[in-house]
Amino acid sequence: MLKIRERINTPNSINVIAMAPTLYSFGLSPYCRSVVLTVRALGLDVDLKTIDLLKQEQLKPEFVAINSQHTVPTLVDGDLVLTESRAICTYLISRYAKDDSLYPKDVITRAKIDGLLYFDCSTLCIRWRAAVHPVMKDGAAKPSEAAMKNLYEALTWLDEKLAQHPDRYLAGTAQPTVADLAIAAWACTYTASNFSLAQYPHVTAWLARCRENLTGFDECEEGAAQYAEMLNAIIKSRA
Repeated sequence: MLKIRERINTPNSINVIAMAPTLYSFGLSPYCRSVVLTVRALGLDVDLKTIDLLKQEQLKPEFVAINSQHTVPTLVDGDLVLTESRAICTYLISRYAKDDSLYPKDVITRAKIDGLLYFDCSTLCIRWRAAVHPVMKDGAAKPSEAAMKNLYEALTWLDEKLAQHPDRYLAGTAQPTVADLAIAAWACTYTASNFSLAQYPHVTAWLARCRENLTGFDECEEGAAQYAEMLNAIIKSRA
């Protein structure tokens, strides 16, 4: 059931009820969990609808009619439909945040955040997928050594970024930004899946700060644990 977000007074003095955004999500997905972290950080009411990918609910005609790519997360806010997690996060912040702390308007800081989001999208996520998708989808017994080497190289780069400003967040800010929300959703998936971050002390310390300070991070880790349980069960079955 949709939640009422606000009552809008139109120029004609007609009261219009604006409905809360609808977020189609799946808790095992780090992409979805980054959006949910953003929702929790904003304290925003959304109508959260689960699309169970394991049951192929994303292929149901009623969902394909909303998003022909049949992917989650998908956000519907009025006439707007968004289907990319980072775009959804920055949109929600730009529209609903009470201040700009999660996505600062300062040009330099925002450029750093955007760079981190692109790094997440084009490097961290791609290398994680290259490591685990052959196991999840193609019958491989375990991630290949080459794929793991590439993933650990990317984590070395992330650790080096954090080493530039210890005790701060990814963009060098005193408070978390959307870059932290996006990448933390993946980082906790690594640890839950028994991929050690011990050799990355700055990543480990940053993730601990996220765990302590991000609203809803326990919920995010719960989804990561469920994902890891599924992945590790597959690896164990092929040992």
